[in-house]
Amino acid sequence: MYTIVTGAAGFIGSNLVRALNDRGVSKIIAVDNLTRADKFRNLVDCEIADYIDKREFIDRLLAGNFDGDVDAVFHEGACSDTMESDGRYMMENNFRYSLGMLDWCLGQDVQFLYASSAATYGGSSQFREERSFEAPLNVYGYSKLLFDQIVRQRLPKASSQIVGFRYFNVYGPRESHKGRMASVAFHHYNQFRAEHKVKLFEGCDGYANGEQKRDFVYVGDVAKVNLYFLDHPQTSGIFNLGTGRAQSFNDLAVANVNSCRALAGEVKQSLEELLSQGFIEYIPFPEALRGKYQSFTQADLTRLRQAGYEEDFASVEDGVAQYVEWLSARV
Repeated sequence: MYTIVTGAAGFIGSNLVRALNDRGVSKIIAVDNLTRADKFRNLVDCEIADYIDKREFIDRLLAGNFDGDVDAVFHEGACSDTMESDGRYMMENNFRYSLGMLDWCLGQDVQFLYASSAATYGGSSQFREERSFEAPLNVYGYSKLLFDQIVRQRLPKASSQIVGFRYFNVYGPRESHKGRMASVAFHHYNQFRAEHKVKLFEGCDGYANGEQKRDFVYVGDVAKVNLYFLDHPQTSGIFNLGTGRAQSFNDLAVANVNSCRALAGEVKQSLEELLSQGFIEYIPFPEALRGKYQSFTQADLTRLRQAGYEEDFASVEDGVAQYVEWLSARV
């Protein structure tokens, strides 16, 4: 039996392929769009059984080519550009494509684990998996919310597992192909290497300089949660996937700078010390982002914990240290 991973050459998808390999699974059908060919690097150290282009794959799937041969699907493929303005493309790519896969999995009694997004909450100040807190600010968030709504309709009669993960601010290995959409941790690392400083926004929305907070979650933890649910096929639902612990951009920058400095044998320093030496610098908050910027996100993990997932999540300090070490080994 095969495991299918869509978006397999992407950020989270390739980390899932690697995590499956680490537990001895290699009968993996990798599905992606390599129009941007540089994504192939994410799969170089992975073992797969086949690679299929996303357009060919959905046609073959719905034509019955994989009937009876698949036990689980990790659907990570999507357009994740929150600045994408082509709503027709977004809905076809993120909603309609996903719907075809969902219906096939239900018809085949195949486990279906898919990527939702914390973008479904938009400007909300609370982050619980409930309709009253869902207010996406862009068509990307809406495409994810609409699919979640369909899943909610299907769940009561579903005979096989359906699990959606609302990813918060994921960072870690295998994301360099994302360019401007890569994590803040990735951009901090590259900025420090290039300029020997990290630049943060000044305060806004009542937050002091650099004190805006996000729920930054390490991709290794994201893979662990996915595999936990794979191992518990009786559990379905839509779950937040963050750490449940908001940390500031100051925390993120300090972790990045100190991790880079540690590689050169230099001691860790406090935020105040790094500021005084110019390693961290504040820049004016962009006018274009006022009223459109999330100054705080923090996943409510109540449902995830109720589903039985008990492991701790890496702090920014620990996760960034692992990430910087990984990045530095590939310079």
